[in-house]
Amino acid sequence: MNKVENNKAWFLVLPVFLLVAFSAVVPLMTVVNYSVQDIFDASNRYFVGVEWFKEVLRDPRLHDSLIRQFIFSFCVLLIEIPLGISVALMMPKEGRWSALCLILLAIPLLIPWNVVGTIWQIFGRADIGLMGYYLNAMGIDYNYAGNSGDAWATVLLMDVWHWTSLIALLCYSGLRAIPDAYYQAARIDRASGWAIFRYIQLPKLQSVLLIGILLRFMDSFMIYTEPFVLTGGGPGNSTTFLSQTLTTMAIGQFDLGRAGAFSLIYFLIILLVSWLLYTAMTHVEKGE
Repeated sequence: MNKVENNKAWFLVLPVFLLVAFSAVVPLMTVVNYSVQDIFDASNRYFVGVEWFKEVLRDPRLHDSLIRQFIFSFCVLLIEIPLGISVALMMPKEGRWSALCLILLAIPLLIPWNVVGTIWQIFGRADIGLMGYYLNAMGIDYNYAGNSGDAWATVLLMDVWHWTSLIALLCYSGLRAIPDAYYQAARIDRASGWAIFRYIQLPKLQSVLLIGILLRFMDSFMIYTEPFVLTGGGPGNSTTFLSQTLTTMAIGQFDLGRAGAFSLIYFLIILLVSWLLYTAMTHVEKGE
């Protein structure tokens, strides 16, 4: 006897599609429209085709910001992924201490981005900030407002402090999902701690790490508020990332056509790199 499928349930998904169309597709189409026009005001605009895309691709600001952005995102992943795994491995599996650790890890994730920038702006000051004061007291000439290396290190440290908890919580949930039978078999075989991590825990964490890496790459590649509040993109342009360059172009200069082309290129870069990361990690997970 053949079952009759009832597809009426798909109508329940229709509001979600309408919401996505309103919140994502319509603004995206607006940006596409801006990117092919030279806009003077609301009533004066002229079609220019792909001219803005050509100019943006030749713009040295895009090249410099893109290099800084890739370096920053690479450093974020290089530090936060191993650190998050290490924190998750050291956390207690159950009991009151486990709940306390989860609460403490969640605190940085609850702080708004602009507040994070303000916290580290004060924390790094040499006159009133604990970090800045004690670094200078130890003989280290630290000044994130005047030294590009210090500014870069402070922005990176701020992001590590803010978002490592996300990786740790994801890995902790992945570790808790591993059946105890695997650990019992490892104890019978007298496997070392490294062997347990290498052959049991790490393979079981691959799906969780895939999510964590994609989330952290996309978020770090779109970072704006924290470095803007902390350094304003300076000193010079040392901490000016793609999002800040785009904001300056769109709001500061009111160059909507060029900014529209810039934002579409920005979106395509994130989409392409995320797809490459996803493809590479899924191939590794499948053992290809």
